[in-house]
Amino acid sequence: MTFELTQLYVDHIQELIEKEDSAAIRSEMENLFAADITSLLSELETESAKFLVNQLNIETGAAILADMDRGERRDFLKAFTSEEISKFVNLFDSDDAVDLLNEQPIRVREEVIALLEDREQARFILDLLHYDEDVAGGLMQKELVKANENWTVNQCIEELRTQAEDVEKVYAVYVVDDFGKLLGILSLKRIVLAHKNTKIESLYDKDVIFVETYRPAEEVAELMRRYDLDALPVVNVQGKLLGRITIDDIVDVITDQASSDTLAMAGITGDVEEDDSIWQQTKARLPWLLVGMMGGILAAKFISFFEGDLKIIPAMAAFIPIIGSTGGNVGIQTSSIILQGLADKTGIDTTLGQRLIRMFAVAFINGIIISAIVFGFNMLIGNDVQLALVVSIALMSVVFLASFMGTLTPILLEKIGINPAVASGPFITTANDLIGYGVYFGLAHLLLKL
Repeated sequence: MTFELTQLYVDHIQELIEKEDSAAIRSEMENLFAADITSLLSELETESAKFLVNQLNIETGAAILADMDRGERRDFLKAFTSEEISKFVNLFDSDDAVDLLNEQPIRVREEVIALLEDREQARFILDLLHYDEDVAGGLMQKELVKANENWTVNQCIEELRTQAEDVEKVYAVYVVDDFGKLLGILSLKRIVLAHKNTKIESLYDKDVIFVETYRPAEEVAELMRRYDLDALPVVNVQGKLLGRITIDDIVDVITDQASSDTLAMAGITGDVEEDDSIWQQTKARLPWLLVGMMGGILAAKFISFFEGDLKIIPAMAAFIPIIGSTGGNVGIQTSSIILQGLADKTGIDTTLGQRLIRMFAVAFINGIIISAIVFGFNMLIGNDVQLALVVSIALMSVVFLASFMGTLTPILLEKIGINPAVASGPFITTANDLIGYGVYFGLAHLLLKL
């Protein structure tokens, strides 16, 4: 049954906490998943949330902390001592432990590592701490199952029993040589079906997909998506096996990337959330708001040049919003499709010329339909034929130009190393407003001989 977090349930749990009814709290939490309890904790004050976690077994507490949003977890753990934190970290995979410790002050980080009971875990964490978070080395976990190519299947199974105790999920066995260099991958099915005296070297698949520690997170995500991998081995520049990246870590990368792109498309820079400070949210939003404001000022100044034309034919003013909104919408639609292709690498074999031809074909169909509808509307309400023609031609031109801008801008931004998602926000909207108004009034000036 799906858990539904309601205010009534939150109030009930809060009441149990205030009564310090540990037995009732444990009974309530017994049938909930760690993710459900995490959602509940976000609705409680820090002290109440800590009391609840302390009533649970240490394994559940560790699962809850691993599932928490990073910002919430950082603030939540301020209520815990280094010794208390170390008890949870003992149960973390090494990559998750590093993520948690990177959120802590240096003093707390060092104290927690020193207090870890599992010294191999402490060594793993120290190995991973020097990698940046956004590269393969920062995503990998050290826990994995590996076998030497010279082992027999029987030896391999015995080793697996020992190694697998520290590995939560075993997707496959990585085969290495005497120097730890990655040679290939061996499925659990082949181990089970093979004769016990068969050598590993005759069983493993040499066509293994791997990634170096310095590869960016986006490249890792693309590899795992393209080849539908549950786990990806990580090696150093000499090819020595260092760890693995599992699908749950890549889901986090993809989610963060999608969130960043969505914010960028809306004209928000940086990684901000609803509960961030007012100043942080202001800094993230203000730059592109200023761009939009400057664009509006330029558009207003541009329109003022044609003030005389508007006095002659005031009806022209009624169609200014249509010109601006159509250009903005077409530009955002086009750039969104281009962005999707750039992100998914679906258009990697498509040249710029092919993209432009396809864009012009779509723009032609859309432009014809939009222009025809607007022309018919003008005729229906009794506007002058010449004005109706100017508006329709202007709309057709705006659709073409906005499609061109929406196609070209993301591609150019990516080539010069700027996040192309910013092209789909206020930048294209502002640019298309100026272009649209220029086309509209320019055509009116020429065709109506104003």
